[in-house]
Amino acid sequence: MDSLSLIFAALADPTRRAILARLAEGSATVKELSEPFEMSGPAISKHLRVLERAGLITRGREAQWRPCLLSAGPLQEVSAWADNFRHFWDASYTRLDALLEELKEQTDD
Repeated sequence: MDSLSLIFAALADPTRRAILARLAEGSATVKELSEPFEMSGPAISKHLRVLERAGLITRGREAQWRPCLLSAGPLQEVSAWADNFRHFWDASYTRLDALLEELKEQTDD
């Protein structure tokens, strides 16, 4: 599977997105990451493996702790992919602006 597909598959799950949002605030242990969720440690570990395989997190080593860290590089890949569609969005907004202006002129008459 290509890296972009792995990233999108990892981001498809709301639990994994919540984990990434938490890691955006700083590193955290598996226990800290599991606190907001009603799921077992092994279930959280499974989510972490998916995120790690996609390159979205790394796991460090500090004595007996293995803190998880956000790795934002793959998110730049997603951003670059999405930028390919910016011209479509810009054109859509331009058409919408024109329509709104036309409707405004009709109501002013």
